[in-house]
Amino acid sequence: MGVISWIILGLLAGAVAKLLLPGRDPGGLIGTTLIGVAGAFIGGWISARWLGHPIPKHFYDGATWAAAIGGSLVLLIAYRILFGNSRD
Repeated sequence: MGVISWIILGLLAGAVAKLLLPGRDPGGLIGTTLIGVAGAFIGGWISARWLGHPIPKHFYDGATWAAAIGGSLVLLIAYRILFGNSRD
């Protein structure tokens, strides 16, 4: 998968993470989508590096999606913990 595919996957993973964790985010829509893109990259890297699941050449691999959504969820939770009260 190329970088553009990871960005698209990250945008979709950020949207899914937002659906799984509803509520107010400190960064709004733009922050959530950027967290999704970063989460996709980090989730894919962790999956390839430490979990022994190499990054496939196709876009529709379930493990890649799970890693991207998992990475997005972890980053979204960390972002809410660190900056959760900045929007009040």
